[in-house]
Amino acid sequence: MSIISPETALVYTMVTVSASDGNMTDSELTRMTGLVGYTPAFQNYNLERLRQDTSSCIEILQSEEGLDAVLGLVEEAVPDSHMDLVYGLACEVAASDGTLTQEELRLLEMIRHYFNLDRLTAAAIERSVAARQRTFS
Repeated sequence: MSIISPETALVYTMVTVSASDGNMTDSELTRMTGLVGYTPAFQNYNLERLRQDTSSCIEILQSEEGLDAVLGLVEEAVPDSHMDLVYGLACEVAASDGTLTQEELRLLEMIRHYFNLDRLTAAAIERSVAARQRTFS
C-alpha cells in the first residue's frame, strides 16, 4: 500500500512537471486546478488538498533524491493500467503555458521511460494535448 493516494500521486506528477524548469507559471497552476476540478480520476479528491499536496511535493523535490522519490511514490500509488493518465496529465501541464522547455521535454521523456509507456501511446497522448492547445488566432 502506498503512503499517498492515487489522486495525490497525480498531483505530484503535475507539480513535478510544472516545477521542472524552475518556474511554476500561473497558466500551469490554473491548468492543474482545472484538471483536478474536471478529470474523473479526481472525483474523490478534495480540491482543498491541492495546496497541501503541492507543498509536500515541492518539499520532496528539494531533497537530494527528490525526483526519484516522487516518481517512486507515483509508481506505488497509481496502478500500471493508469500510467497513460499520469503521462497525459504531465503533458497537459507542460503544454499549458504554450511553450515546452528543454527541462519539461526531458522530464516527459523520463516519465515515459520510468513508467514503461509505449511510444505509440505516448505519441497519441501528445497529439491529443497538442490539438487541445490550438486556437483560432
